[in-house]
Amino acid sequence: MDDTSSVSCGVAGVGYLGQHHARLYQALPNCKLAGIYDPDSVRAQAISHRYGCQVFDSLTELGQACDAVSIVSPTDHHCDLALKLLDEGCHLLIEKPLCVSLDEAELILAKSKATSRIVQVGHIEHFNPVMSFLENAVDQPRYIVADRLAPFNPRGTEVGAVLDLMIHDIGIILQLVRSTIKSIDSVGVCVLSKSEDIANTRICFANGCVANINTSRVSEKKVREIRVFQSGAYLSLDFMNQAGHLIQHKQEQLEREEIPIEKGEPLMLELASFLECVTRSQSPKVDAHLGKSALEVALTITQQINSQIAESI
Repeated sequence: MDDTSSVSCGVAGVGYLGQHHARLYQALPNCKLAGIYDPDSVRAQAISHRYGCQVFDSLTELGQACDAVSIVSPTDHHCDLALKLLDEGCHLLIEKPLCVSLDEAELILAKSKATSRIVQVGHIEHFNPVMSFLENAVDQPRYIVADRLAPFNPRGTEVGAVLDLMIHDIGIILQLVRSTIKSIDSVGVCVLSKSEDIANTRICFANGCVANINTSRVSEKKVREIRVFQSGAYLSLDFMNQAGHLIQHKQEQLEREEIPIEKGEPLMLELASFLECVTRSQSPKVDAHLGKSALEVALTITQQINSQIAESI
């Protein structure tokens, strides 16, 4: 595709998050919002009127009209939608998690390869300006603590808190540590849903780094923070407020420095990067392989928690 051509984009699923994909596709340069598809026709018509785009009666029609599509449906529908849209020749941005099983992930990877189409996974924090700073500042992490808390929302409870929320931090940590995993130890409890609402995991890597991840979707407040310790330095970053500080050991003293982060809307940066990959035929920053790796860790954690919950019944 020519770099100057307009990419025809669509959105499959225009719920709470999908509506923002439509909004940004409508606003981004070199992009045309061709239309949307959602099984809820009333919702689809409302978003269509808001952004002046077409509502397609079927996923096939959406795929035939688009170069690229965001899949923003419930996770258990991701694989089915992805395979159908890849068959229509669409490049895909699939919201995290990639899907619900490793078998489904393999199907998506194989179809992506067979059709020579890009599959990007919507690990949005990788496009947060905070992550850009971390990728430059972190070289040999030894200990990482990530906290992600959110108030309860029935949306997304088709999966547990690990696949819903913790997977963000799993993807971040895998990218920062870049080492094989030696062990995973996890605990979790159900509070308001049938799957875990609170989870904690400790991941030990072969290079010696240890990561401790705390997640809750039954909190009174929102928290998205990470602390990284490495030789001679400690970084504390806030993904939500896009702020943080760096403490370094210099001349026998600890010096604190506020980090100048240029703020930006992560979803806009993510979609802009996706469109650039489509127009230039580049591999996305968060491709299906990284999405699958994060999913594999998240499923291991979920299985450990489910085993503990079953034993306690």
